Amino acid sequence: MSLIGLDIGTTGCKAVVFTEDGRLLCAAAREYPLVSPQPHWAEQDLEQVWNLACGALAEAVSAVKKDPPAAMALSVHGEAVVPVDRHGKPLRRAILGMDTRTGEENRWLAERFGAETLFNRTGMPLHTINTLPKLLWLKKREPEVWKKADRFLLVEDFFLRRLGGKAVISHCLASRTQMYDLKTGAWADDILRECGIEPSRLSPLAPEEGGAVGIMTAETAESVGLKKPLTLVSGGHDQACAALGSGVLEGDTAMISTGTAEVVEVAMRSPVLDEALRNGNISIYRHVVPQLYLAMTLNHSGGLSLRWFRDELCLPQTEESRNSGRDAYDLIFEGAPDGPTGLLFLPHFAGSGTPLLDTASRGAILGLTFSTTRPAIAKALLEGLTYELRINIDLLRTAGISIRELHAVGGGARSPLWLKLKADICGLPIRVPQVTEAACLGAALLAGTAAGVYPDLRTAVSRTVRIVKTMEPDPESARLYEDQYKLFRDVYPALAPLHHRMEATRNLTINEPFKVYTSPSRKKIP
Repeated sequence: MSLIGLDIGTTGCKAVVFTEDGRLLCAAAREYPLVSPQPHWAEQDLEQVWNLACGALAEAVSAVKKDPPAAMALSVHGEAVVPVDRHGKPLRRAILGMDTRTGEENRWLAERFGAETLFNRTGMPLHTINTLPKLLWLKKREPEVWKKADRFLLVEDFFLRRLGGKAVISHCLASRTQMYDLKTGAWADDILRECGIEPSRLSPLAPEEGGAVGIMTAETAESVGLKKPLTLVSGGHDQACAALGSGVLEGDTAMISTGTAEVVEVAMRSPVLDEALRNGNISIYRHVVPQLYLAMTLNHSGGLSLRWFRDELCLPQTEESRNSGRDAYDLIFEGAPDGPTGLLFLPHFAGSGTPLLDTASRGAILGLTFSTTRPAIAKALLEGLTYELRINIDLLRTAGISIRELHAVGGGARSPLWLKLKADICGLPIRVPQVTEAACLGAALLAGTAAGVYPDLRTAVSRTVRIVKTMEPDPESARLYEDQYKLFRDVYPALAPLHHRMEATRNLTINEPFKVYTSPSRKKIP
């Protein structure tokens, strides 16, 4: 019996079929664009995403006719919301999590409820990423759409409705909306009432302990090449699914996922709602694993910044890669110095991530000389990204959250150089599972557990997640990087006033071209 994990990401989707013991049978992927009709807006056509996801699913299913899948769960990006009519058709494009238009709505929420109260109730700091202020924006700015909407769906329940006819949302994804009460495990009706949002216009919550939430419609099953409909299972937030798929099941263990963005997910037995975490914009929400919670850090740039460096500054290397067949990143990092570069690279290409979430901060390189080489700058970029990781880990520790190891997944997990930097700079062992498509595997494990393939998620992980590499910190290298880390911590405070003055001089009335870098190359990074 095979199982499917369907991952719906921000810029692309992937359908992966796994065996019961966690071997990857086949995978199919599609990419899709974002739309920015105004500066700082980010929207998406979910009809287009749906069609492309069905194409990926059909391609994956066609390759496993000898072992047809029995169940499927979804791994999805969070916070995005779309109003739909009673037939489930979108009334407008979805507003994505990265959209930052809701400053006024957040100010209202702060005045009405207080930032501390909302965090203690929902685990979500005040920020434009949240679903709640997006709904308030829709209510005020697009009243006709608001009136016509039968429901407001996130990506998971939108897809489940299309797949099986019934909109259901996992506790995991619901707890990222700022409308879910962590203590009661239900929609926060009083918050919704004060905001003028009827709970009936949100999807019902899936069973807390997981389980099937529907059966794929015969029409959809036929369209993707299935002989009989699949069992549909509640999934969750993509990063939470990746945490499960990398074996993060206990407190003190954490996942570092390096793809387009870089995310840390730390498992906790109870929600830690510490003031330091709220001030550091760290979200606390439900794991896809029952009775566990997650603390999440975010760096918007991650592998996307390395993709930018490759595409914009390394054209000779990319051309040589095409001609020789060698990996472009091998060529880019060839000749990089051992140990710290002596450069300080602030990787705030899209503003800073947690704990600052400063949208006006920008990238910068300090310490350049005439002897600085391109490979040194490339390595300095990896160092800067890893210093940002260390800042977040230090913040989590300050709040009493212990981390004893990091499980690395995503494109960055294929880079020995980056893994070593993470071990040395963070002072933690880095463990790499055999399957780095962890979000899809996590979703497949949820599907398999609900379908009775595994008795529980812990058994599912023990049968499928295998650690194949461990990178231990090197004491001497760690000592050298500790000195550089102390310098790096002073870079943002020194440059922030200048970056804010630069931002103030920009003419934001001009609708600048919205350039989208899709996921970094699947080729290995050195």
